[in-house]
Amino acid sequence: MTLISRPGCHLCDDARAIIATVTAELGEAFEEVDVRSDPGLVEQYAEMIPVTLVDGRRHDYWRVSPDRLRNALTGGL
Repeated sequence: MTLISRPGCHLCDDARAIIATVTAELGEAFEEVDVRSDPGLVEQYAEMIPVTLVDGRRHDYWRVSPDRLRNALTGGL
């Protein structure tokens, strides 16, 4: 599970909190990547921040639904 974010982004702060809660419940880990760290990420996701990736594939952007994320991480989606 990866969160692509940007410093100073309030939606990223919200997403991080939800992701931290859900991954802790499930015993999963997540990594956070600054979109500015890679020009390819900027090109692909700059207007969609925050973006969540599950198993390397885009899962959600802008808002993170705890239920949808939980389902994706447990194989429900």
